[in-house]
Amino acid sequence: MKAFIETIKNIFKIEELRSRILYTLGILLIYRLGSFVVLPGIDPSQLSALQQQTADGILGLLDMFSGGAFANASIFALGIMPYISASIVVQLLGIAIPYFQRLQREGESGRRKINQITRYLTVFILIFQGPAYLTNLRMQLPPTAFALEGPFFYISSVVILIAGTMFVMWLGERITDKGIGNGISLIIMVGIIARLPFALFAEFFAKLEQQQGGGLVMFIVEMVVLFFVFMGVILLVQGTRRIPVQYAKRIVGNKQYGGVRQYIPLKVNSAGVMPIIFAQALMFIPLTLSSFAPSETMTGFAAAFSNFTGFWYNFTFATLIILFTYFYTAVTINPGQMAEDMKRNGGFIPGVKPGKKTVEFLDTIMSRITLPGSMFLALVAILPAFAMLAGVNSQWAQFYGGTSLLIMVGVVLDTLQQIESHLLMRHYDGLMKSGRIKGRSGGGAI
Repeated sequence: MKAFIETIKNIFKIEELRSRILYTLGILLIYRLGSFVVLPGIDPSQLSALQQQTADGILGLLDMFSGGAFANASIFALGIMPYISASIVVQLLGIAIPYFQRLQREGESGRRKINQITRYLTVFILIFQGPAYLTNLRMQLPPTAFALEGPFFYISSVVILIAGTMFVMWLGERITDKGIGNGISLIIMVGIIARLPFALFAEFFAKLEQQQGGGLVMFIVEMVVLFFVFMGVILLVQGTRRIPVQYAKRIVGNKQYGGVRQYIPLKVNSAGVMPIIFAQALMFIPLTLSSFAPSETMTGFAAAFSNFTGFWYNFTFATLIILFTYFYTAVTINPGQMAEDMKRNGGFIPGVKPGKKTVEFLDTIMSRITLPGSMFLALVAILPAFAMLAGVNSQWAQFYGGTSLLIMVGVVLDTLQQIESHLLMRHYDGLMKSGRIKGRSGGGAI
């Protein structure tokens, strides 16, 4: 405890780090306050039907990512997810279209152009999502909830929703530039954490009300299970397998050569949380289609794929996550480039010929370690369904796995890693004495 207090003091001794942390907290406070600002022309006292709609299910997941702004009919109701969707599309275009591949190789100028294209695509997505959100409000809220009517209210509300998401995106970029951590990821994480205390207390009091006095014991069991799930997710985020590579390295000062044992770090989960986001985006499609074609067949199909605890939803969700994990790993990890870099630096893998054989070896290793990583990622993603089947409150069950827990763990580790880097640069002890904190490698909004 004394060492922890000393570390906190060291953090605030560093002026740059202190200002970055305070700046980040200030931006996050602005975001949280904005999530309670209701759209003009809507009575905030009549939002109970909308809040009930977002209590669970897919809309509940969207409300969690927006920090409750979706259920509050807030100016930030659409949250940052349209920007995330646009970022995913641009990443996929970088695989298939040479123009985007060329931009990725142009360095800083190419990155600025890609960011500009992502913003335009975000606005394009919002043009469709804004009216869809207002249509849902019309269906869920009573007519008395709308103080304004007509085209002016409709058009102005769409403009406000678009501006709200773009402002949230700008806040995230300010955090990344002048704060600490990845701004977009922190905004999503804060929205998730904002729901945690309410879900925890709701589950606690629900268990206390259970008869026969076993409710409190079950709550303790739930907390123990959550602890082990949490530790498993940390291992999934940080876990790596190291491939030894023997380098022939000339020793400075003489002509002798010595073998120096080096390692290539290959993560068990190189794709991070992206496969879950890809899969979750596809799982939203049945719900969207059902709103345009409300036939009995489509309604039943959408109902089956909108039930978090249903077999077909979770089976399809898990399968998509496994497939997308392999896909995203193949995109982000290039064995050919790794083999070329090793050859250029005079390195090799013992017992494996340089060139094509090295590429095949690395590809085989990646395939083998990606399989358990993808299966564990899929298991973590569907754990909330098992928690709900075990009697856990639907809102509290979301913290037993899924995208929310992975984002929370990944973002916290990344932020702590940046804070530790500032401390170590100025010759202070890090946050952890038993080795450095390892965050998620690679960039991205999540």
